[in-house]
Amino acid sequence: MPKSGAYDLDDLARSLLIGSAVLLVAVAAVRLANRSGLPTLLLYLAMGLMLGSSGFGLEFSDPLMTEVLGYAALVLILAEGGLTTEWSSIRRSVLPAMLLSTIGVLISVGVVGVAVHFLLGLRWETALLLGAIVSSTDAAAVFSVLRKVPLPDRLKGLLEAESGFNDAPVVLLVSALATVGADDRADPNWGLVGFAAIAELAIGAAIGLALGFVLGKLMKRSAPGSSGLFSIGVVAACVLAFALADVIHASGFIAVYLCALVLGNQGLPHRQAVRGFAQALGWLAQIGLFVLLGLLADPRRLDEQIWPSIVVGLVLLLVARPLSVFGSMPGFGISLREKLFLSWAGLRGAVPVVLATVPLTLGSRGTEWIFDLVFMLVVIFTIVQAPTLPWVARKLGIVDESHVVDVELEATPLDELNAEVVQVRIGERSLLHGVEVHELRLPKGANVTLVKRGDDSFVPSRRSVLHRGDQLLVVTPSTSRTSVVKRIRAVSDRGRLAGWRRDEADRTVAQDVRRR
Repeated sequence: MPKSGAYDLDDLARSLLIGSAVLLVAVAAVRLANRSGLPTLLLYLAMGLMLGSSGFGLEFSDPLMTEVLGYAALVLILAEGGLTTEWSSIRRSVLPAMLLSTIGVLISVGVVGVAVHFLLGLRWETALLLGAIVSSTDAAAVFSVLRKVPLPDRLKGLLEAESGFNDAPVVLLVSALATVGADDRADPNWGLVGFAAIAELAIGAAIGLALGFVLGKLMKRSAPGSSGLFSIGVVAACVLAFALADVIHASGFIAVYLCALVLGNQGLPHRQAVRGFAQALGWLAQIGLFVLLGLLADPRRLDEQIWPSIVVGLVLLLVARPLSVFGSMPGFGISLREKLFLSWAGLRGAVPVVLATVPLTLGSRGTEWIFDLVFMLVVIFTIVQAPTLPWVARKLGIVDESHVVDVELEATPLDELNAEVVQVRIGERSLLHGVEVHELRLPKGANVTLVKRGDDSFVPSRRSVLHRGDQLLVVTPSTSRTSVVKRIRAVSDRGRLAGWRRDEADRTVAQDVRRR
């Protein structure tokens, strides 16, 4: 019988063959990216280009589908970002991050718009649209090259919070500017547009916070025994926040991020399982998104935008980003060195390339080339910036010498014991060097359970001396985790006598340790 035009089992087999092969190569590529210091996004974009019409011959040229699937992927990426972000690490950074994501974005858009209007001769509408598209940063790209160069919690938290907050206002701004470009008769009242954008952000934020709080309380009371099933429910709650906000024309992106942030910090059961599931979905979304963007790009057109992308990228990196950082965050105790690093760490990733499809779907005049320019800008400046970020962090002296991270283990035993595990790496200048384990004076119930030194690992005694380069595993009651981290950082910064005279709690803990 002749084959009908419907999608059949043979098509399914071919799709699964290609999809599974792409995923396996993408997973293997992570190790290569870690060794090279480049974000995985470049490898995934390259895979898409190789699969496309100029490579293996897969034809794909649908910007509307790219935009729709891109937004769906961004929902999962933002949900993963919120669920895996510790509120304690970003609490002090929320206000400066919000200013950087709003005022900073406007400064960046204005600077890039003015520059490319005069340098490239673009119309004002197109110049500002281009400035808005490239103004969103990608923390996933930043942290993929900083795994081995840990940042202080406040700086890392600021970058995380900025990446979660800035997508929402940028999407609204790009949509408004692209709509104006698509309609010659449009004469928008920009004051009204700005008020509408603020209202959408506020309503979206309220929906995300409310849903996160209410659903979190309900989930804690009715959590199923299966960690896998519970993880699905948590992610579904985050997606619900996006959908509900978007249906009433509020900002779905801010809603999904804040809902996930609230859920991830409510002490839900199966915490590690939820985080692991969310991270898996986030990786899957990133792989699919970047491969899709690579498929949409045509290598035969990209070379035409190399020099324009370099011009726009240099303006963005050397002028717009620094001005947005210094102009939007006066005060807040952020040092000059930290602001310089924030200026250099503004990596662009998936969001600008996805937003570059918006003018195509809305029919904005003379903007067909924007996707190619933004694609080349992301590739070129990721190659330039990413490998240098660890070097810049070290030169500016902002490396965290007592890096503390959560260790992801099977969640059920830890949930039952109400315990957590953190990993500590002792840096070259850390004053933890030479300290005996008992001199850490950790809170009651917390213990250093393993020390890795070079190729050897051992269970320490109370008199074991810590050395530079050691990695420690610390088991702590969940209620004491924050105190453990603060105590380790204090000893790392000020030595074994940190807090001895000034902190009564430390003296009490020390007396308990001596009695033991």
